[in-house]
Amino acid sequence: MALIGNKLYRNVQTKQDEAAEIDLQLTRMEEDIRKLKIDFDIYFNGATKRPPLEAKARLESIVKRIADNRSLTYAQRYHFNTLVARFTSYRELWRRTLKAKGEELV
Repeated sequence: MALIGNKLYRNVQTKQDEAAEIDLQLTRMEEDIRKLKIDFDIYFNGATKRPPLEAKARLESIVKRIADNRSLTYAQRYHFNTLVARFTSYRELWRRTLKAKGEELV
């Protein structure tokens, strides 16, 4: 009973809640990268007329927000860096493909 009122217990709960929220953000980021890749594939195959630049900009802002978070655990930081590396390689591929197509990526 007295454990719930303990300040240390509350701090542990808060850190666990923050870690769970960060894990959720990383999962969403992974899903957003997958969806953006699909959207660019659809664009490059000619099914849509405009590249999904808004979704790309939104994902870049998510990456910046998570990168600024100092409370990531080592496992979360590793997962985040892996996702950023994947996103960066896709972004470079999309940039080269648009350049070859004769369009400029903003």
